[in-house]
Amino acid sequence: MSGARTLWEEGHEPGRQVVALGLALALTVVVLDVGIGGGVGLFFDVAFVGVCLTVALLVRPQDFFTVGVLPPLIMLAVLVLVALAHPDALAPGDGVVPDVVTGLADHAVALGVGYAGCLLCLAVRDRFVRGRHP
Repeated sequence: MSGARTLWEEGHEPGRQVVALGLALALTVVVLDVGIGGGVGLFFDVAFVGVCLTVALLVRPQDFFTVGVLPPLIMLAVLVLVALAHPDALAPGDGVVPDVVTGLADHAVALGVGYAGCLLCLAVRDRFVRGRHP
């Protein structure tokens, strides 16, 4: 009996590809946000949560750990690159480290929601996969 695959079974991408995709999506969003609004704002926050959920749904079960630690690393990498390339997008002229810290503080809610959503999605997928394949 081959039933229709559910959302929780669909993920089949290797961890490395999902990491690259997540970083590419987050960088694309931040470039658009800085280009349109001049800074990293609400558009990035909402899209970041979407990126976190997307990578959690796409990864194969063997690579859950990789994606489970990914959201904070993506946020940090994106903010470091923004601080280096366009420092005024995070904070006015403080330097790279203070800009990154300010960016992390400003976007902590998006990071928390995205990370929680990612971990919750992975937990549901793990429970479903373990229930289907004892």
